[in-house]
Order: sequence, then structure tokens, then C-alpha cells
Amino acid sequence: MADQNGHIDLGPPREAVAGVGFPAPPPPIYACTLTPELVAKAREELQEKPEWRLRDVQALRDMILKDHPNLRTRLDDAFLLRFLRARKFDYDRALQLLLNYHASRKAWPEVFQDLKPSTVKHVLDLGKWKPNDYPFVDNIRAIYLTLEKLIQPEETQVNGIVILVDYAGVGLSQASNPGPLLAKKVVSILQDGFPIRIKAVNIINEPRIFKGIFAIIKPFLKEKMAERYVLHGSDLASLHRVIPQSVLPQEYGGVAGRLDMSAWSRTLLEAEEEFVVEFCQPDPLEGVIMPDSLLFDGEQAGAHGEDSFRHLRSQLYYCY
Repeated sequence: MADQNGHIDLGPPREAVAGVGFPAPPPPIYACTLTPELVAKAREELQEKPEWRLRDVQALRDMILKDHPNLRTRLDDAFLLRFLRARKFDYDRALQLLLNYHASRKAWPEVFQDLKPSTVKHVLDLGKWKPNDYPFVDNIRAIYLTLEKLIQPEETQVNGIVILVDYAGVGLSQASNPGPLLAKKVVSILQDGFPIRIKAVNIINEPRIFKGIFAIIKPFLKEKMAERYVLHGSDLASLHRVIPQSVLPQEYGGVAGRLDMSAWSRTLLEAEEEFVVEFCQPDPLEGVIMPDSLLFDGEQAGAHGEDSFRHLRSQLYYCY
């Protein structure tokens, strides 16, 4: 439990409990960095009560240690708070999200194996992707690392994120490359396997075929998430109605300055060591008894989806 200084007793180090390979011991004391305004927002929108915060974290920690004692996961307050906030402090849903978070790594090794910024430097440096440049999955690796970095500030955990996707210059080969199985995995992780609140996905300059592509993705989206996708075409006025110009880059008629991808690339590369600790460790689920299916329905369902996609893609060529 927490003492008068807010310190949580984690018990003996996890190495002593379940063998080697666990992350290094976390900082012992959590210090809230939320402004009073964000504390009020978290209380109203996320059911987060500052006076109960450490109690809630301890409750989730106790559930993990009791039900999944072999799970190789961080147990510090700051980390567990991400999952509680993402599920509005519902203990059971937060635990399920944490299990999904780790299960996604096991289900998709081509994304998560040896995942660190240096392995996707070519993606960060190039910026725009063409099918012959490198596998599409490398883009997903770079996006996942970006999300991991974005979710660290408590401000982001409470406010959530708004995604802006610019399809300018994207052709058929690029737009149709992922396929439904890949799309389903990405959607599954974003919806059910990552502790982040996606408030909206704004898509601009999408090609004519995108409505067909989106028709493939939409069945995998929960109704609430599907409603958060907005297709703007080339209409900047439409974009400005949902995103304040004060936060938009100049490229999109905003006043926030120009995008500097090189600065973000440096930010990720400078965090190399923390990603090595987080993702380049033994399998976090080794020895853990999990439900039969957490995120993905398996390759058989994916193969059926690929057949449907090939049929639809042949039609997309005619409308491009």
C-alpha cells in the first residue's frame, strides 16, 4: 500500500519472484505532472480521482501479481496509469488492455522483434514511402515507436491524440499495399492493444480509391471509432473546422510552424536505450496462461480477408 509520502511498496524485485529478464526497477515515487485543469478533466472524463489514484494503481497491480504472476511487465505507477486512464479506471478493462498490449508483441513478431529507433532510421529519414523502398511493415514499426513516445506525457494520456493523415501523392500501389489482414492487426492494436485515446482521425487529400480502401477497414472498427474518421479531401476549410489553426502546421493553413520530421527522428533515436529496455527483452508472455484469443482471429480468417481484398482491389483499378 501507499505510505504518507505516496510511495508504493512493490514487494521484492520481480527478478526474485519470477526469474531474470524483467525490466529494471521503476522509480519508487509517482509525482503527478497534470495541471489543475487537466486534473479536473481527468476527473470528469476518465473517472480519475486524485485522492484515489494510488489506491487504483495498487488495485491493478495486485490483480496482475495475483492472476498473472509470471507476466514480464512494468509495475510502476506511471506505467499502469496509462492503462487505467485509457479504460476510464475500470480495473478489469485496464488489465485486459495490458494483456492485449503484451499479446500483440507475441502475435506480430515481424513488427515487435528488436523494435528500436535505429532499426527504422530509414523510415524516419525518408519520410514518404514507395512500395519498392522497404516493406510496409517498417512503417508500422516506426508508427508504433512514435506512439510509445507520444504516450509518455501525462497530458497526452488525459487529452488523447488527434491523427492527421495526408495522402497527397499516394497512388494505387501505395494505398492498396497493406491488405485486410495487416489493416485488421493495426486496427486491433490501436483499439484494444495500446493505452492511448484516439479522439479523431482526419484524412486529407485522399485519392478517389480511398473510399474503397476504407470500406475494407471499416468492418474492423468499433462503431465509436468509425465515427471518428473524417475524410476531408482537399478541403482545408473542412479541416479547420475540426482542428484549430493554432495547432496546425503551416502546410495545412495553420500557424504552428512547419513540420520538422528530422527533429522527431532525433527525439526517437536519442531514446534508443529506453526502447531497448522496453522491447528487446525476453518474451513477456513466456510461461503466462492467456485466453485462447486476445487480439487476432488467426491466419485462417486473414486468408479469407485477403481473398475478398483481391476481388475488391481488381475493381479499384477501374475507379482510380
